[in-house]
Amino acid sequence: MDKIKHKILVLSGKGGVGKSTVSTQLALYLSHIGKKVGLLDVDLCGPSIPKMLGLENREVHKYSDGWVPVYKDETKSLGVISIQFLLGDKDTPVIWRGPKKDSMIKQFITDVSWGELDYLIVDTPPGTSDEHLSITQELLKYNVDGAILVTTPQGVAISDVRKEISFCRKLQLPIIGIVENMSGYVCPHCSECTNIFSSEGGRLLAEQAQIPFLGKLPIDPYLTASAEKGIDYFKEYPNSSTLSALKEFVDNFELKNKTTTPTTTTE
Repeated sequence: MDKIKHKILVLSGKGGVGKSTVSTQLALYLSHIGKKVGLLDVDLCGPSIPKMLGLENREVHKYSDGWVPVYKDETKSLGVISIQFLLGDKDTPVIWRGPKKDSMIKQFITDVSWGELDYLIVDTPPGTSDEHLSITQELLKYNVDGAILVTTPQGVAISDVRKEISFCRKLQLPIIGIVENMSGYVCPHCSECTNIFSSEGGRLLAEQAQIPFLGKLPIDPYLTASAEKGIDYFKEYPNSSTLSALKEFVDNFELKNKTTTPTTTTE
């Protein structure tokens, strides 16, 4: 952990808002611009990142220094750790109680030989329970930069993300900012944007909670297809509107995470 410059959690109180998509594309984009990146999948019951990166049939190996990440390609600019690599069969369910999950997460933090990284991105499951407490408490020991909160624009998602904000503040986990995912559908032919799930909910929540707003990521069918096939979206669609949105998003959080200070509870 001491060799990793920035450690960032991707959180949301709600499932289905695209945390894994945001985590994966953020990690890919950072490696795309020359950063050395690690991506840790802490969604023990629903690991999806190996499929999104085309790494489903890979295995992780353990050496004297710990587990060695599975790398996206020969450049080793993006390394990945997921419970999926330890299960063998992709259809094997993880039927574990809390203590075993807690032990697995601690191993992910202490027993992975990442080497020197610019960024470690940690993808989390929905909610604010066991896995979140374990990963947050462990990373707080290692000077974590903070959390990026993912929401979609509609009110139901916003309501759950408010709980995640409270979770972060109670644990004194810094909040880097909010990103609004699935923010409008941009037609690939005419570039017109249709707000399928409403709009600006993430920005309004950020203003109300006095948290930085990092930007909006549109619904992109090409991105969905790339994740389903495990191919590199940025190589396939270098001129996409999503790539421009991610650039703005990364520029914003790189600026914010240099100045973010821990939030404290008022209770």
